[in-house]
Amino acid sequence: MNILEVRGLHVKYGRFEAVKGVSFAIPVGSILSIVGESGSGKSTIAKALIGLESPSQGEIRGDRASMQMIFQDAVGSLNPRMTVRDTLAEVLKVKKIKNKTPNELVELVGLSPAVLDQYPREMSGGQCQRVSIARALASSPKLLIADEPVSALDVSVQARILNLLRDLRKRLNLSILLIAHDLAVVKNVSDYVCVMEKGKFVDAGKSEDVFSKPESDYTKKLLSVVPTIGFTEKENDNE
Repeated sequence: MNILEVRGLHVKYGRFEAVKGVSFAIPVGSILSIVGESGSGKSTIAKALIGLESPSQGEIRGDRASMQMIFQDAVGSLNPRMTVRDTLAEVLKVKKIKNKTPNELVELVGLSPAVLDQYPREMSGGQCQRVSIARALASSPKLLIADEPVSALDVSVQARILNLLRDLRKRLNLSILLIAHDLAVVKNVSDYVCVMEKGKFVDAGKSEDVFSKPESDYTKKLLSVVPTIGFTEKENDNE
């Protein structure tokens, strides 16, 4: 069973076609990653899924109400004038969610309740990204769309955030669409991988197949420069 199905998706900006007929499906409880260099069209797909861009052609089958998005710039996505407590309380109030508290949400993403009274400028980039994830989880989404969630972080913090997403997938039975610009980011967390170049998928399939038997020269080039990102089983908020 799939949480999301996309068929023949095209997205244009005027005469420029950013996405050229891509198709994919995300099975329930899985992580599918779309990888490509800047300008390949991967973030445009994410925006089309949540309604920030209008497809010129194609079909999207999925409940937008059950999707939440995490943005690349975690610090910029948070209101600098609001504490973490106020940020999370506002979401709970607007969405009329009564069975969760800001305290529970920060603990869910591995943060200490001490951050609740802090402002974004007082936290690290990794902590801000965890708050952004907590905010996205407030409404109990079934599909989490993470648009380059670790690209602005250093390598050690990247691993912690990726571990967190992997752990949340298991604990909450989440499905995740992870967007990244290099294969190292997605190697240890993805069930499926789609490699994107100039608006099209040039490789797509199970993660192990894409990494072990890439079909395109572009994917082979990306694989040739894949560094190592470490993974651990435990999370902490010391970022």
